[in-house]
Amino acid sequence: MNENITPYHSKTATKKEQVASMFDNISGTYDFLNHFMSLGIDIIWRKKAIKELLSNKPKVILDVATGTGDFAFEAIKILKPDQIIGVDISQGMLDVANRKITERNLQQVFSVALGDSEGLLFEDDKFDAITVAFGVRNYENLEKGLSDMYRVLKPGGKIVILEFSRPRAFPIKQVYNFYFKHITPMLGKLFSKDERAYIYLPESVAAFPDGADFVNLMSKVGFKSAGDRRLTFGVSAIYTGTK
Repeated sequence: MNENITPYHSKTATKKEQVASMFDNISGTYDFLNHFMSLGIDIIWRKKAIKELLSNKPKVILDVATGTGDFAFEAIKILKPDQIIGVDISQGMLDVANRKITERNLQQVFSVALGDSEGLLFEDDKFDAITVAFGVRNYENLEKGLSDMYRVLKPGGKIVILEFSRPRAFPIKQVYNFYFKHITPMLGKLFSKDERAYIYLPESVAAFPDGADFVNLMSKVGFKSAGDRRLTFGVSAIYTGTK
């Protein structure tokens, strides 16, 4: 499941270690480049994904690959949970998230910690909901990561995953491929100190088993009613499932 697609093609560091280093390197410009390169559409995607949980009214949420916390902050606004715990393998990203938590005075609701999606340090059946935004394609072992999220989700709980996907229709597919392969690395080189991170981005999306393949994998590890909803001509997708 795309274990061989890594940020730096290192022969000594694992994919997990390389991804952590990459996000440490780009943490200072991550939010700006996300919004800039997507023309702000990523904000709309996050809102749509979070609204998938409105009817569930989750009180305790785990946000995996929380990064700088944008998905969790959106969840706090829309869902008003009692607690969100964010985990990420990049301390650099978590440092940004912690600054934002303090600035917004949300310490009583939102906390973050270093955490590995494939070995979550929580007991079974703990969370009402789990969210992941643009993180699953970076998992070293995708099936293991999904299985561990399933383990810590309460029976009846729901997972919502927002991830890039690949448009299939002409001419969106062609425009998307050109933008991702040529414009994205150029912008990354211009605004970020890690050009390789924005070369890895389209590579990781191309290698990710999106659509029906990912839905089938969710079902395989135990999620019920697994399904997907494509957004913006298939540029991204929302995946959902219940335990």
